[in-house]
Amino acid sequence: MLEIENLRGGYGQVEVLRGISMNIGEGEIVAVLGSNGAGKSTLNNTLSGIIPPIAGRISFDGKEITRARYTDIVAAGLIQVPEGRRVFPNLTVEENLELGSYLRGGVRRRQNIERVFAIFPRLKERIAQRAGTLSGGEQQMLAIGRGLMGEPRLLILDEPSLGLSPLLVEEMFALIKRLNEEGLTILLVEQNVGQSLEISGRAFVLENGAVVFSGTPDELLSNSDLKRAYLGI
Repeated sequence: MLEIENLRGGYGQVEVLRGISMNIGEGEIVAVLGSNGAGKSTLNNTLSGIIPPIAGRISFDGKEITRARYTDIVAAGLIQVPEGRRVFPNLTVEENLELGSYLRGGVRRRQNIERVFAIFPRLKERIAQRAGTLSGGEQQMLAIGRGLMGEPRLLILDEPSLGLSPLLVEEMFALIKRLNEEGLTILLVEQNVGQSLEISGRAFVLENGAVVFSGTPDELLSNSDLKRAYLGI
């Protein structure tokens, strides 16, 4: 579904991504792991069209999107839930969700809101509450719900467990697994190595903007040098 070839990118003269190649098949959960500064969020934003690539090629569902506008990328069904939630604090829960279907999924907006409420009953209880007054866990639910409103074919989740309590982290990863079992393809970008590898079929490890490992979770966990050097476990 997603093919990345020799991708280079960054900010101005600062190159962060240094020749990344990877792929994601339909129906997979693929984990991208790495420490702070490894290039994970830069990769997400380049795939989403927020940062233009310096070189390389990105293909989504057989069509090249290397230099496509971010609006066209969302309309095609590649949707990112960004790190830090990025909800609209002065808008209500319902208004935040409605914005998620601005470019895609608008025809079934009402049905999709009900689906989000079925997944996150707490959001239904707070439908008229301003997003800025929600707890951190509730804001993360809202951010994911807003992403689901656009009917993604591939959902990028950037650090979905960041800042959550251990109990909510367990719930978050169970939710991600459930969404995948329902047919959603997921690119999971996380620092929570253990939980990510439990639910992923394949993993890529980034270091200094380059892929230093690609393979199955079992292959990664069996390599003690790699775990110690790049994952701190």
